[in-house]
Amino acid sequence: MRIITFNANGIRSAATKNFFEWFAAQDADVLCVQETKAQEHQLGGGLFRPEGYNAFFRDASTRKGYSGVAIYCRRQPDEVRTGLGWAPFDEEGRYIEARFGELSVISLYLPSGSSGEERQRFKFEVMDWIRPKFQDMLASGRKFVVCGDWNIAHTAMDIRNAKSNARNSGFLPEEREWMTALIEQDGWVDAYRTLNPSGQDYTWWSQRGAARAKNVGWRIDYQMLSPNLKAHLRHCAIAAEPKFSDHAPFTVDYD
Repeated sequence: MRIITFNANGIRSAATKNFFEWFAAQDADVLCVQETKAQEHQLGGGLFRPEGYNAFFRDASTRKGYSGVAIYCRRQPDEVRTGLGWAPFDEEGRYIEARFGELSVISLYLPSGSSGEERQRFKFEVMDWIRPKFQDMLASGRKFVVCGDWNIAHTAMDIRNAKSNARNSGFLPEEREWMTALIEQDGWVDAYRTLNPSGQDYTWWSQRGAARAKNVGWRIDYQMLSPNLKAHLRHCAIAAEPKFSDHAPFTVDYD
């Protein structure tokens, strides 16, 4: 099974950069997209409905052209869920889950706090609220793959300039401690770090200052697994090139 996660920073923009042509060559079973920045009715053309895939969307209902998540999958899901039950989060279009038997694949877009204190407070509020949801997932015994842009670089290995970013949203001590608790206390598995214990690859680069050309990046896009999937990890890859958005697609292969 091959799963790809990708923050498109506008799925229509990524399409103009040939993302879907690239995707067609990847032989993926599931694609999780974040930041579609579109309403579903704007994505009705064949370009956004690749042959052989079912497509499901959760748009932002509070702001048009903002946020939004999607799942493309070869197999028809048994069920698709588009929220976790809290309107301030759900209505921003941040969660969609496709259920296949005992497996759930989730496309998740956690908030960024980089635009100011109000959004950082909301980010912390979401973190406090969603952790028990994650704990309930693990307690259910189902198998989960939570894909997406978490907007947090977990450790100094996940960011090029750790020291200078120590007070910036996405690398704050509270955010990093929260990620550590998810992994070390709750049991979630970081697919990339499990397969690359000393890896220093990135999935996002600022669009300023030639950051991508200099590889001054952050690893903030993850596939987080329930522990019952850890033994099934086989390989992962970050496609830094070609460039489809400020993020790179992250692919994980499972047996």
